[in-house]
Amino acid sequence: EAGAQGRGMDKHDVDAVAATCAPGLIGALLVGVFREGLSLSANLPLIPVHHLRSHIASNYITNPELEPPFLCLVVSGGHTHIIEVTDYTKLRILGKTRDDAAGEAFDKAARAMGMPYPGGIAMDKLAETGNDKAFKLPRPTVDGAPLDFSFPAQDAVINILHNAEQKGQTVNIADLSASYRKAVVDCLVRNFLHAADETGHKKLVIAGGVSANALLRRRLTEECKRTGRTLYMPDLSLTGDNAAMVGAQAYYEYLAGHTAGMKLNACAQRSIDLG
Repeated sequence: EAGAQGRGMDKHDVDAVAATCAPGLIGALLVGVFREGLSLSANLPLIPVHHLRSHIASNYITNPELEPPFLCLVVSGGHTHIIEVTDYTKLRILGKTRDDAAGEAFDKAARAMGMPYPGGIAMDKLAETGNDKAFKLPRPTVDGAPLDFSFPAQDAVINILHNAEQKGQTVNIADLSASYRKAVVDCLVRNFLHAADETGHKKLVIAGGVSANALLRRRLTEECKRTGRTLYMPDLSLTGDNAAMVGAQAYYEYLAGHTAGMKLNACAQRSIDLG
């Protein structure tokens, strides 16, 4: 409203101050938590926001018609979860990774292939030009936990590269990228759709940095069209870490009365269902 009136915002236009408090690298989180001082000086409530909840909330910006309940696949460099969102601040974990997150799996395999960081982005672009059937790679499952993830280890990529080197052969990196990307995406799609079948959710959502992956977007779009489900995805500009998603989730945390005092501290690990 302030912008519409042709003036900038000041502290009188702000109802609360939000800070990402968990999970993540402790140094980065502490920078956000230092907003306690801003909250105190402006006499405004401080809202602690969970980083993964923020990624989910990026979809409320791109898709304002989206409302809970829905099923969400959160895929990032450090986390891979299947989350049942029953309300904006009420979430339940149905499945999660047992080893690397999807983003880590991409980055480690890309590094083995000599790609620059962030490897997942470089691999995604190169994979678009490759043959995803050129190399056979595993699609691991977790015994007794069909919704949990275990991704193809980068060791499989390293072995292919080493074996070729020993034989004096050249590996087509575009083909290897495409094959590896498909293996990881197959695992993501398989478990996510299994969770949708078990819960009966018709609204499926993806969030997090890996939700920008071109193949993941195509596959889920196709599967949802085939099964009569609706897929919601964040705009590509909102898939990475950004302030807008934190503000979006903070709004719902504020409405739910989730505020913190001046003793709020950063936490490197905290489950999404605990807020």
